[in-house]
Amino acid sequence: MRAGSVKKRKIEADPFFDSVLVTRLTNRVMKAGKKGVAQKLVYHALDQLKDKGQDPLQVLEQAITNVSPRMEVRPRRVGGASYQIPMEVRGDRRVSLAIRWLIAAAKNRPSREYKSKIIKKWGGTDEDIKNLLG
Repeated sequence: MRAGSVKKRKIEADPFFDSVLVTRLTNRVMKAGKKGVAQKLVYHALDQLKDKGQDPLQVLEQAITNVSPRMEVRPRRVGGASYQIPMEVRGDRRVSLAIRWLIAAAKNRPSREYKSKIIKKWGGTDEDIKNLLG
């Protein structure tokens, strides 16, 4: 028998931008519980957008809208076989997937300065940096 459903946790709005979306982005960027570091990264990125004369929240919402999937395939078991059935993505999952994909795309971008800063912070040597950067 299945257990009861889990109650959805209420996410509070970001104190600086007063946006739940920024909080969700910050929580996804966060590693090892270091929320302050994640907030600095997110705020810095949003400040760069503001410096270019763009509204940071509007750009973030537009990026998430552009990336978010409308449909996904989910397995359905019929008899002994599993079929991939296309289904519409729920609103919450749509935003979650979009944030996840945006962060993955940002991590895959070549950025030597960011990688070298991370390695130096972890205590890597200059030779480790050269090996990583090619």
